[in-house]
Amino acid sequence: MERNELYPVFLKVSQLDILIVGGGNVAEEKLTFLLKSSPNATVTMVSPMFREATVALAEKFGITMHHDMYHVDYLKGRHMVVATTDNVPVNEQVYHDCRARNILVNVADNPPFCDFYMGGIVTKGNVKVAISTNGKSPTTAKRLRQFFEDVIPENIDDLVKNLNEFRKTIKGDFEEKVETLNEFTKGLVNKKAEDEN
Repeated sequence: MERNELYPVFLKVSQLDILIVGGGNVAEEKLTFLLKSSPNATVTMVSPMFREATVALAEKFGITMHHDMYHVDYLKGRHMVVATTDNVPVNEQVYHDCRARNILVNVADNPPFCDFYMGGIVTKGNVKVAISTNGKSPTTAKRLRQFFEDVIPENIDDLVKNLNEFRKTIKGDFEEKVETLNEFTKGLVNKKAEDEN
């Protein structure tokens, strides 16, 4: 069986500089996805045209927009780039320019030209679950996201906050604290399973 070997990370994108190349439907989708999860993301967009809805979204969140063709100067100071144009040579040029500068890059709908994927995300308060299908099926990631949105309880954030307060009261070294929290949360999981039966 093939295995997903991607390493999941949660990025503080408000502290990173992100460029989206393109202004069509896919660019709008990527921007929407990014801002839904991280409304304080620092994003710049470049494209010769932008959809009306993209402009409205960008204005709402203070996104910088350049009405211009992509050129390499737009990569200066960037940490991540998402290429979304319908022009394959432009997307591939963005990829090669980013790789030459050690900038993480995602070329939409072109897995071989991606350092990262933008998977499905479920957020409930402080709890965030990211879902990846290794770039093979965004539709499956979407369905799994819907499933987890339904099964993760709305009050999960209360549990997280309470456990954080409990963690502060535990005595002992790091290992002892982890063991205590593991025992405590194991009981919560077992109780939930019993409640469902």
